[in-house]
Amino acid sequence: MNIRLTIAHLLVILLWGSAFAGIKHGLEGYSPEQLSFLRLLVGSLTLAFYAAITKMKLPEMKDLPVIFLFGFLGFAVYQTALNFGEQTVNAGAASLLVSTSPVFIGLLGRIFFQERVGRMYWTGAAISMVGIFLISTESGGGFELGMGVVFILIASLSESLYFVFQKKYLKKYGPLPFTAYTIWTAAFLMSFFAPGTLTQIASAPLGSTVSAVYLGVFPTVIAYFALAYIMAKSGASEAASSLYLTPAASFLVAWVWLGEVPSFLTIAGGMTTLLGVSLTYLPKRKELPESLLEIKG
Repeated sequence: MNIRLTIAHLLVILLWGSAFAGIKHGLEGYSPEQLSFLRLLVGSLTLAFYAAITKMKLPEMKDLPVIFLFGFLGFAVYQTALNFGEQTVNAGAASLLVSTSPVFIGLLGRIFFQERVGRMYWTGAAISMVGIFLISTESGGGFELGMGVVFILIASLSESLYFVFQKKYLKKYGPLPFTAYTIWTAAFLMSFFAPGTLTQIASAPLGSTVSAVYLGVFPTVIAYFALAYIMAKSGASEAASSLYLTPAASFLVAWVWLGEVPSFLTIAGGMTTLLGVSLTYLPKRKELPESLLEIKG
């Protein structure tokens, strides 16, 4: 057993799994927009330190408009919509809903790039929808898509758009530099909320501020480095195995940290959703790209 690889897997699973509980805790002191900006600001500063040490090259000027768009979709919209969703949806259920990204990715690939999706994909997508409705039933108190679930699905769709269209630039700059560029641009875009956020720090509970800093450093930066290490040593397929365990870790962390105990309906919906997502992944397992880095918490 490779101890370093094992530690890297555990870091990815636990850090991304803990992000959903961290968001829930951060929302006790900050609005969804403020929490998103503070998380991105902390992540940006951490990545700036890393960039200075490694002498990371800056992107070409001609690519800046596209990078800003990717930062908007992949981080600003994703994190803010997820924060809004977690105002009413439990952390564990939110992690399951975010895991539906592969369903959106397959559909977007079919629409924009005429990528072939077989019967397995459509079966998985249908099963995932059943799981989503089961989770929504528990979260919204009825068999309907509550606004919290809708926000989280918007986050998943935004993340999927980021994934589908970024491949060219990911190859050009590499996973870690490209992620840094998009986080920096997202922080700039969310700086509209800087005045209110910086004022709120003075009155927010210390625990909420610590959670925001934790989110910015660990799930946003450290987990990416760990996943990049796994992919460099053993490839994308092995890295994907960590992603399947993230929702389980999210439930465990939310139980310990927040005292959230999942209901039978949430567990059933989660198992159904993960089964459907697995079926959408199977046909392309050998083609999993480096942009697995963007399936995150």
